[in-house]
Amino acid sequence: MTRDEIKTAIIKIFSEQFEIDNPGLDDDLREVHEFDSIDAIELLREIEILLDSELTRAEKKNAMEIRTINQILDYIEGLARARASGEATLRQA
Repeated sequence: MTRDEIKTAIIKIFSEQFEIDNPGLDDDLREVHEFDSIDAIELLREIEILLDSELTRAEKKNAMEIRTINQILDYIEGLARARASGEATLRQA
């Protein structure tokens, strides 16, 4: 999945799930859009669905400092890379 595809999916999630249309990629979601911890938990669930993979406790904890859409995109790209790398390692074993 490319960054643009991830961005499109995340923007759609924000629109449909949180009624936040066209958030700026560098908007502080908490300050600008009143995105709270309950919203963050719901977003993590949506990310699990997007990745078709359950997040670990450590991965969820790492997400708690995320404030912007760009940081969400970086986070998802990192998760996808780690999973792809892990799968490649398992296949080689």
